[in-house]
Amino acid sequence: MTRPGPAHGPHSSHRPHSSHWGAFHAAYDPTGSPRLEVVPDPADPEPSQLLGNLPGFDRARVDRPHVRRGWLENGPGPDAARGADEFVPVTWEEVVPLLARELDRVRTEHGNSAIFGGSYGWGSAGRFHHAQSQIHRFLNAMGGYTRSVNTYSLGASRNLLRHVLGDEAVLTEPTTLPVLAEHTGLFVCFGGMPAKNMQVNAGGMSRHDSAAQLRAARARGARFVLVSPLRDDLAEELDAQWLAPVPGTDTALMLALAHVLLTEGLCDEDFLARCVTGHEVFRDYVLGREDGVAKTPEWAAAICGLPAARIASLAREMAAHRTMVSVAWSLQRARRGEQPLWAGIALAALLGQIGLPGGGFGHGYGATGGTGAGLLPYRLPTLPQGTDPVADFIPVARIAELLLHPGQEYEYDGQRLTHPDIRLVYWAGGNPFHHHQDLDRLRRAFTRPDTVVVHEPYWTATARHADIVLPVTTTLEREDIGAARQDPTLIAMHRIAEPVGQARDDYDVFTALAAELGVEHAFTEGRTARQWLEHLYTGWRAGLPAEHRPEQDFDAFWTAGRIPLRGLRTHHTLYADFRADPVAHPLPTPSGRVELFSAVVDGYGYDDCPGHPAWLPPQDDEEAVGHPLHLIANNPATRLHSQLDQGPVSAASKQAGREPVRVHPEDAAAAGVGAGDVVRLRSATGSCLASVVLSDALRPGVVQLSTGAWFDPSAPETATCVHGNPNALTRDTGTSRLSHGCTGQLTRVALEPYTGPLPPVRAYEPPTGAR
Repeated sequence: MTRPGPAHGPHSSHRPHSSHWGAFHAAYDPTGSPRLEVVPDPADPEPSQLLGNLPGFDRARVDRPHVRRGWLENGPGPDAARGADEFVPVTWEEVVPLLARELDRVRTEHGNSAIFGGSYGWGSAGRFHHAQSQIHRFLNAMGGYTRSVNTYSLGASRNLLRHVLGDEAVLTEPTTLPVLAEHTGLFVCFGGMPAKNMQVNAGGMSRHDSAAQLRAARARGARFVLVSPLRDDLAEELDAQWLAPVPGTDTALMLALAHVLLTEGLCDEDFLARCVTGHEVFRDYVLGREDGVAKTPEWAAAICGLPAARIASLAREMAAHRTMVSVAWSLQRARRGEQPLWAGIALAALLGQIGLPGGGFGHGYGATGGTGAGLLPYRLPTLPQGTDPVADFIPVARIAELLLHPGQEYEYDGQRLTHPDIRLVYWAGGNPFHHHQDLDRLRRAFTRPDTVVVHEPYWTATARHADIVLPVTTTLEREDIGAARQDPTLIAMHRIAEPVGQARDDYDVFTALAAELGVEHAFTEGRTARQWLEHLYTGWRAGLPAEHRPEQDFDAFWTAGRIPLRGLRTHHTLYADFRADPVAHPLPTPSGRVELFSAVVDGYGYDDCPGHPAWLPPQDDEEAVGHPLHLIANNPATRLHSQLDQGPVSAASKQAGREPVRVHPEDAAAAGVGAGDVVRLRSATGSCLASVVLSDALRPGVVQLSTGAWFDPSAPETATCVHGNPNALTRDTGTSRLSHGCTGQLTRVALEPYTGPLPPVRAYEPPTGAR
């Protein structure tokens, strides 16, 4: 059986590699009982437990190309059997020309806008074999595709930030954690800074030290206030005061804090006058001059369930200290998700500490290990994706709308757009049956195109809902370059294991298809994968300034396994220059200032996103009828999204083969269930089975079920998902017309004992006909 090795220095036979959850060395022995030994990088002070999932990489593999029988026998077209049909194994020699003909048919008969290129950025820490770059480059070489914009993580944030702050600097170049450790007196953490999320970073990380920086702040005397329904959204060692509001009511709380600042003379009027526009409009709204409702602590207390006196005292504490107002990504992953983000920026603006070391506003501390770690002042070696000549796009979380409603018009960030008629979906990298909401609706959406193509190492739900499934290598089975702009190390990712079965690199698959379509040179430029690695490294190195340029050429880098990267800026204060002189260093907003009222957004006339922060209830009243509990569907602690859910660490967290749902003892008693019981969760959208874990680390009336359990609809008479995927429960509704961001964080549910026969979990079993 595969298992991780001991946490000590790398063995001489172990090869260097990198993952989103850390650098490591590994060796694989395929003989007898296959065994993967993983050794965390000895230079990493707090290696991630998620490395322990890697030994599960050879389970549930797609070992050869497969074609769905109905598509193979009847040809392309919408088909309700997609997702339930059997598969037929085929050879690469058969499938490549078959798929090339279908791609050519669709682009010839319907145009390239009829091809949707689906992907997501977490496929690999490697920069060349980045699946999103590979598929985009290939589709651009053959004439383009309909694309998606933004992310499930930050769908509401990116659009709003461009209007309020002008760009995404708060995401890409936040005040760094060492500065917070040295200067912040009070951290007010809306949504927390979960230590579990600090284990991962897109592109990898050589050191996990974010948690240590927060510990250093606490040791210096900084105080932490956690505003979250979940007590463990901040590490226990930080000794935070826990305020547990009703989920989705943070905006009301923030407005009440602003009310105290405004009415007690605690605002920095000089900062507002110099650096902020629209604060008069926001002031009128908070004081009730606009709508007749003053946003007092008493008003907020009735909404969020916190004492009015504590709300008022927190506002005074924030004004008395160097305060960091931190808003987690999770808060904007709900209906009207733009509002808590905008209200958090408004709070920081009223305090007037934006641009001061340790003060101001942060968005996403604790979201990834790279947030606040610093930034390299140069780009990294990455594969150029080319230019997409097709203008059509969708917000990423609207994929089901796109497929179900071709030709439908919709509003998005001031534009009126039309869904193109998608005939072919090509997905490489990512699992929409993890990220998306209302998975039963997504299943129906996937039946509509003529053809669905998926590159996958594993038989995920996405692969099961495809017509053509092409087996691709995992990161352990290929060479690559691992790097992230928030990390001072470039890693040579050596091949650890040979490909399983007939799996090929995405690059090799696209090269073969490009040759069939007559665009091979445009895609490959005549290079093999190894030649691309050398080309990317050499060109990148030559383009760096002398003070940042590594001494090692490619061969020396590859032999060394890793080299340091110079110039990581670890001490940076966001908007320091803007604060010092907003005329000389304006923000890229229409006013050059922080916009607490946006004339542009106001001009859109959206009732779901007005021109200033506002309290807009995030859920409809009818949704609560029959669903008394608030469900929080947050990121898991035992895997990255749905990646390696079959791995040992993830598997060890399950009970009765189901994902655990945390339930407060009071709610468990009311439902008549106990620890370890299997329960059925029901929402207005769907249902799922899960296993109960009792915990007082959440507000009564709240249950928590992590995302990432592989979707298993194999027993629909029992539940929409029998494995415990919360997106069987969540509504497929966008945040607002401004961004159409993902709203999968919160929903309303009922919890009931499940007493029937337990259906087996079939999520990791190959579908019928697959070999």
